[in-house]
Amino acid sequence: MTYVTTRILVTGGAGFIGSHYVRTLLGPQGPGGLAVTVLDQLTYAGNPANLDPVRGHSGFSFVRGDICDRELVGKLVSEHDEVVHFAAESHVDRSIQSADTFVRTNILGTQTLLDAAVRHRLRTFVHISTDEVYGSLDKGSWPETDPLRPNSPYAASKAASDLLALACHRTHGLDVRVTRCSNNYGPYQFPEKVIPLFVTNLLDGLPVPLYGDGLNVRDWLHIDDHIRGIELVRTGGRPGEVYNIGGGAELTNRDLTRLLLDACGADWDRVEHVEDRKGHDRRYSLDWAKIQSELGYAPRKDFMAGLAETVRWYREHRSWWEPVKRKATAR
Repeated sequence: MTYVTTRILVTGGAGFIGSHYVRTLLGPQGPGGLAVTVLDQLTYAGNPANLDPVRGHSGFSFVRGDICDRELVGKLVSEHDEVVHFAAESHVDRSIQSADTFVRTNILGTQTLLDAAVRHRLRTFVHISTDEVYGSLDKGSWPETDPLRPNSPYAASKAASDLLALACHRTHGLDVRVTRCSNNYGPYQFPEKVIPLFVTNLLDGLPVPLYGDGLNVRDWLHIDDHIRGIELVRTGGRPGEVYNIGGGAELTNRDLTRLLLDACGADWDRVEHVEDRKGHDRRYSLDWAKIQSELGYAPRKDFMAGLAETVRWYREHRSWWEPVKRKATAR
C-alpha cells in the first residue's frame, strides 16, 4: 500500500509539458508519496497517449473536463492539496487568427481555478507561464522584476493570468508561485511547434517554413530541465514570487533550422522562406539567477545532445506523431 502525503491536481496534464511533469512525478525516479489527478479537456493538443506510461500507477487518475467549469473545478480542488496549472492555449499563430479561446481558457480558466483554490483553502498553487509575457528585447536578459510588455494575444492572455494569480496571493493570501520558462523542446511535443514541426516534415520529405529573415532569437530549454525547475519551485519556492526558468541555449531560428536540417540529413532547398509573423518578437532571454541562487537550479541538458535525442525520438515514434498530424490537418 502506497502512503500518500500530497494530492496534486495537474491541469493540462495531457499536453506536452504537463504530461512530462506527470510522468516524472509518478515515474521510477519520482519523489513518491504523491497522488496525481490530471484535469484536461483533450482539445487538439491534449493527447491521452502521453499518459500511457503512468496510467497503471496506483496514484494516477484522469478527469476529462474544462477548467472554466466552476462546479467541476471546485469539486476537484476541494479534494487536493496543491494545483500545478499548465492548462493553456499556447500557439501564437492561432492566437493571432482568433484570440477568443485564449482569453477564455488562459484568463477565465485561471480565475476559475484561483476562485476554487481560495474557497477551499488550497495549500499551494503553482502557475506555469512563459517568457513571452515580457515582450522582446535587443540585449541583456529579463529578471523577474521587469515589467510585462506582451506583444501577441497569446502572451497578453498569459500576462493577464500571471497578474490574476499574483493578485490572488496579495488579496487572499493564497500561496501562489509563478514560473516563466523559455522555449521548451523534447519528446511528445505537439507538431505545430517549430522543432517537432520541422523534424516531422523533414522526415516525411516535406518543406519547412522559416519566418522572415530567420534571425529571431530564442532560448531553448529541454523539457527535463523545465520539469526539474517547476518541482524546485513547488517544493521550495516562496509564496507570491515569480521564478524564471531558462535553458541557456540562445539560437537564431536560422541557426536552429541549420541544426535540424543536418540532424535529418536534409538540405537548405527544403526551406521555404515565408512572410514574417505579425508582431513577431525579435529576441527572448531570461535571467534565471534567482532560481539558481534560491533553489539551486541550473540547466543540465546540453542542447546539442538534447536536440539529437529529440530528433531520434521522433524518428522512432511515428506511431505517436503521424495520427496527431493527420488529426490536426483534418481540422
